[in-house]
Amino acid sequence: MIVDDHPIVRLGMNALLSTQADFEVVGLAESGAVALDILQSSPVDVILLDLRMQGLSGSETLKLIGETGSEARTIVISSFEYDEEIHAAVKAGAQGFVHKEAAAEDILHAIRTVAKGRQSFPKHITERLASDQMSAGLSARQIEVLQLVARGLTNKEVAKILSLSQFTVRNHLNHITQKLEATDRTEAIFIALQIGLISPP
Repeated sequence: MIVDDHPIVRLGMNALLSTQADFEVVGLAESGAVALDILQSSPVDVILLDLRMQGLSGSETLKLIGETGSEARTIVISSFEYDEEIHAAVKAGAQGFVHKEAAAEDILHAIRTVAKGRQSFPKHITERLASDQMSAGLSARQIEVLQLVARGLTNKEVAKILSLSQFTVRNHLNHITQKLEATDRTEAIFIALQIGLISPP
């Protein structure tokens, strides 16, 4: 099953897998909710799951899949290699990771590997996982700042609550957006919510 909220990705992956005699695509889902519905009616061996989706994120979908008792094994796919997202996905049960721009043979190899019960992560990601370097990229203070900003508080209000200067709060937010590869605080909040770094306000 292919789960991605971008039609071109779903159709592209489907076209690639349809060329393989040993593969059968049993479902195309545009969201985590649709994927869960398909799992109830169709046996699935391997799921290709987008990490960043509207509605249920990839990690949230993974957790819910685990709760269904399904034996499907999941490979997360993404245009990003952001450590925290991959780390969260692994903790939620992902068996592999594939970059959306990976070569076709790499994608096919990953699916066949995971279908056989093994894991399939690029070497550099495996090394980071093995050495436990994939820890949260944000400090506890930065997560605290982001949680307050997500509640709609201004820098001045956050500074007062945390007994910090507005300059320090601004610096924290700059570092947060850099670490999350976000363009601004709004996108940083969205990413942090998607991967479970902060709770919904």
